[in-house]
Amino acid sequence: MKPEIPPLNRRLSVAPMMDWTDRHDRYFLRLLTRRTLLYTEMVTTGALLHGDAARHLDHDPAEHPLALQLGGSDPKALAACVRLAEPWGFDEINLNVGCPSDRVSSGRFGASLMAEPGLVADCVAAMAEATDRPVTVKHRLGIDDLDNDDHLQGFVDRVAAVGCRVFIVHARKAWLSGLSPKENREIPPLQPERVRGLKAAFPNLTVVHNGGVRDLATARARLDGLDGVMIGRAAYETPWILAGADREVFGQADAAVPDRARVALAMADYTARMTARGVPLQAITRHILPLFHGVPGARAWRRHLSETAHRPGAGAEVIREALARCAAARPNAA
Repeated sequence: MKPEIPPLNRRLSVAPMMDWTDRHDRYFLRLLTRRTLLYTEMVTTGALLHGDAARHLDHDPAEHPLALQLGGSDPKALAACVRLAEPWGFDEINLNVGCPSDRVSSGRFGASLMAEPGLVADCVAAMAEATDRPVTVKHRLGIDDLDNDDHLQGFVDRVAAVGCRVFIVHARKAWLSGLSPKENREIPPLQPERVRGLKAAFPNLTVVHNGGVRDLATARARLDGLDGVMIGRAAYETPWILAGADREVFGQADAAVPDRARVALAMADYTARMTARGVPLQAITRHILPLFHGVPGARAWRRHLSETAHRPGAGAEVIREALARCAAARPNAA
């Protein structure tokens, strides 16, 4: 039976994160929240057009609502990727204009595109022509010395002119010279007031805050004056924060509260299906290590998964064994 897909609502989303938000992690997060919008890892145009497209695009129907994030700067290549992805039925196509890594910048995409609003507009226009899905942009406040509200608003104005209605703003500038990607996530100060200022300048656009959100209380606070909030690393490192999202952020009073033990068992069933298709067990278990973070038995859970998942022939039983060792394994454990 095909799972019911909630309508796309941008009040809360989980950021695209390289090496983290793959299909197995997304399936896991979907067991915690039905309403939160999920994103793929960034997929470059080269990877789709010249590699194994299905490896990047395949996903379980349960993952929806789901957005595909693309990385690139060639309008024709981006449009070709959008057309290639159409059969997979993503709910949104997003262009990465925020990644600060040297590899991405040297390829003329990611945050470096903040300096080329005309090119970004051309890319978005070409992508929108290839699909009837929303085409959105995730970007920074600025880069290097291009870091003021005039430039930021000029960038948004140029891209909005070709039809983009949704802007997801990482509330930090990016230093492309002198800082590593990790430092670019932490050192430039957050400036959430500038994101709110952007929304005030463009009240008819959808503006989403990204950066520094570690829990739902902060997410709710960041929603003040904005259309949505995106959570990054906290959703991976402490995923259980999403368990209350449907009620606390989306206001769905009748939303079922997840149960950690049942989530673990659901992941065991999913793992059995995936390993039967040749997926390595560790490719799945690495994402669920923090499931019991902060509750009794968390260490035993993590230890058994870490020490056992790599063994030849290991399968879904490893998750069930880890659960049996966890003091929080009884149903309705907090």
